[in-house]
Amino acid sequence: MPRDSRTTKAGLLRAATDEFAAHGIAGARVDRIAAAAGYNKNLIYVHFGSKERLFDAVYEAAVTEILAAAPFDADDLPGYAGALFDFHLVHPHLLRLARWHGLERPGEVLPLAERAGAEKLRLLSAAQGDGRVDAGLPPRAMLALLVGIATTWGDGGPEPGAGAGSAAETAARRHAVVVAVGRLTRPYGAREDAAPAGGAPGEVPAPAAEVPAPHAL
Repeated sequence: MPRDSRTTKAGLLRAATDEFAAHGIAGARVDRIAAAAGYNKNLIYVHFGSKERLFDAVYEAAVTEILAAAPFDADDLPGYAGALFDFHLVHPHLLRLARWHGLERPGEVLPLAERAGAEKLRLLSAAQGDGRVDAGLPPRAMLALLVGIATTWGDGGPEPGAGAGSAAETAARRHAVVVAVGRLTRPYGAREDAAPAGGAPGEVPAPAAEVPAPHAL
């Protein structure tokens, strides 16, 4: 693809990410996307074919980004949860895109996400099988709870606003995520001070501040 074409496509994807995150597929407008990107809207159809295929490209790019930023590690699930928290703190658009995808395309799973999910379940099941992770919950349930904890303060979570408040409050929220996932996944009977919590083995960093009360953020 010529350099100018790559630049145009990247600009349209950036503008479309904001538009789809705010309005979903049905509510998004190609004229707003084109105006925000600074291009003629006909270029959307040249590069992507349709608004729906543009959303597909945006969503796949977002999923690819988080898979690279927060690689799954069954030997450090608290650290993985912390990385998810960090990503969604800086990139809240992915949770919004995922919510729109679920609402407007129920039952449809992105092949990339499906493959990544299957691999996470395989690694988690293996870790449970050899005693590295608690086996009291099925892998799918444990993974769902882990992601739910990590995104508690993300857009669409029960307490949205991961970055609201002071840096100390954000650090305390992250600490709560890491500690909660450590307790969820630690093998039964293991000493709490011997398990990693998103830091060095045996180290559980102290929170920088108390987590604010719900609905007071």
